Amino acid sequence: MEPVTRNRLGMFCATVALAMLGAGSALADEVADRAKDPNLWAAPGGDTELTRHSRLKDINTANVGKLQMVWSQSSGTLRGHEGQPLVVTVDGTPMMYMESGWPNIVQALDLSDPDHPKEIWNYKKTTDRDDSAVPRACCDTVNRGMSYADGKLVFGTLDGFVVALDAKTGKEDWVVKHAFPAKGETITPAPIIADGKVIIGFGGDEFAARGRIDAYNLADGSKAWECFSTGSDKDVCLTPDTNKAHPEYGTAGSDVGIHSYPGDEWQRGGGSMWGFYSYDPELKLIYVSTGNPGLWSPSYRCGDKTHEECNSGKWDNKWSMTIFARKVDTGEAVWAYQMTPFDQWDYDGINENMLEDLTVDGKKRKVLIHFDRNGFAYVLDRTDGTLLRANKYVTANWAEKIDMKTGRPIKVKEHSPFGPNGNVQACPSAMGGKDQQPCAIDPSEPGMAYCPTNNWCMEDEPQERSHTQQGTVYVFANVYMYPEKPGTTGKFKKFDVLTGKTIWEIPDPYPNWSGALVTDGGLAFYGDLLGDFRAVDRKTGKILWQRRLGSGIIGNPITYKVKGHQYVSVWSGIGGWIGLPVTAGLDLSDKYGAIGATAMTKAANLDKIPQGGTLYTFRVD
Repeated sequence: MEPVTRNRLGMFCATVALAMLGAGSALADEVADRAKDPNLWAAPGGDTELTRHSRLKDINTANVGKLQMVWSQSSGTLRGHEGQPLVVTVDGTPMMYMESGWPNIVQALDLSDPDHPKEIWNYKKTTDRDDSAVPRACCDTVNRGMSYADGKLVFGTLDGFVVALDAKTGKEDWVVKHAFPAKGETITPAPIIADGKVIIGFGGDEFAARGRIDAYNLADGSKAWECFSTGSDKDVCLTPDTNKAHPEYGTAGSDVGIHSYPGDEWQRGGGSMWGFYSYDPELKLIYVSTGNPGLWSPSYRCGDKTHEECNSGKWDNKWSMTIFARKVDTGEAVWAYQMTPFDQWDYDGINENMLEDLTVDGKKRKVLIHFDRNGFAYVLDRTDGTLLRANKYVTANWAEKIDMKTGRPIKVKEHSPFGPNGNVQACPSAMGGKDQQPCAIDPSEPGMAYCPTNNWCMEDEPQERSHTQQGTVYVFANVYMYPEKPGTTGKFKKFDVLTGKTIWEIPDPYPNWSGALVTDGGLAFYGDLLGDFRAVDRKTGKILWQRRLGSGIIGNPITYKVKGHQYVSVWSGIGGWIGLPVTAGLDLSDKYGAIGATAMTKAANLDKIPQGGTLYTFRVD
């Protein structure tokens, strides 16, 4: 055998490296190409940019009035149904995959006969189950979907497992333990697959969890990287280059993820990432947002005594309430922008980050659009975090505005809860101007977003803290929520993120808790908690079609095309935080129950809505 020389060894290594790179690129191309096919619904948001936009137009403003239900499928469970199915092709066969809330039943439907789908397998994890996750799930036992790539279907279970199944057989490929209910951690988000990695966080801020996001290699489930939301610079994956363009946001070098909390409170500092995630394959950046900083009694998260001292910047509770741009290969933070420093309202910052290219002030930019629960719609340059816009999209009296130079909100003390036993009124409520259900954007209509909103305010009375144990309810506040305007608790609106103007809106007596879908047929789809599923003219906001489904809608509509017909599907099944009093059978006379949700349920008569767990599918004959 001829000996291997140094040159030949180098050539050999380079060849191997190129082969490996080629394999990774092929996988990345597979994911990107599938998302570009309008006939599929290839990712939780339709694509990795979370646009929730489809180019399909067979169903349009002229014929949507003829839309009829053609089939439905039970999930096998009754508690809240968020998320959405996937539609992909596997070895040439059109397939739909869907996951229920706990106990997280996964179904695989063959769509070869699209009007009569056939279940070919279903899966429920039966080993090492941890039912203690159920009472530790805030809020409700929901699931927001799954992702698919390289023949694998990947999802999370409420009790903390990330599972990869063979998409053809439903057999386990790999299983890893990711979240630990005993620490307050439960999995409700949908993972994203990017560049051969499965990226996922968990929920648990109300149970003293410490936020964390991990990346697992799709091939075998091995861990690629791990980054926390609180703690040292190393734990948060900050580098000397983090926020290089905007050091005012915070930089590495002083462990502000520790020192912006008093004592060891950072260890229970929340910042969980339980929403949807987006990815820019050109920049190789993923975008994730973090939740509230643990307990709702703000003074315990500050080492000083007054509202003014606690809002000086020293006690910002980094890096909760933050949008992160992270390198997909390492998790390193390129930039991090905190929307609500020293959060005093539970304005959980986890809402979706939609990616679009816009011309802003005469300059073309790659932007990120984020409708936060705090009532502001943010537009940032997604390459470096430059704040371009921050406009109110609902009534928000807790802040006058966002200081565009510093990025910090100018808070209104009168509407800012602080110490125990001080009752404060604030808008929006803790459920947010918009909760986690996603908006939709169309790149051909730059700057326009179609969003479900909640129009509720609250009275918030912080309480004394009684314990600091992880895995136990960690809230310590009495919250009473009420409609901002009698008779209108939800709105679906078209909003210009650059001008801050509402183009049109549809008021509703029931909260709009479903996600949105926009299509090239000139339509926007959404649902409400009564169970009305609607199609709206995108230009005028006129409701062109609606059907009453079996339960309230908190899921996200999708559309796909098989054998020449376009279909629209959506989950029906009341639940989530807003529906928890219904799914858990809570006492509606307790106006503070479910951290204020019981009062909302009573005010909106949500207790009259039956539970459900059904996927409904429609098409035009």
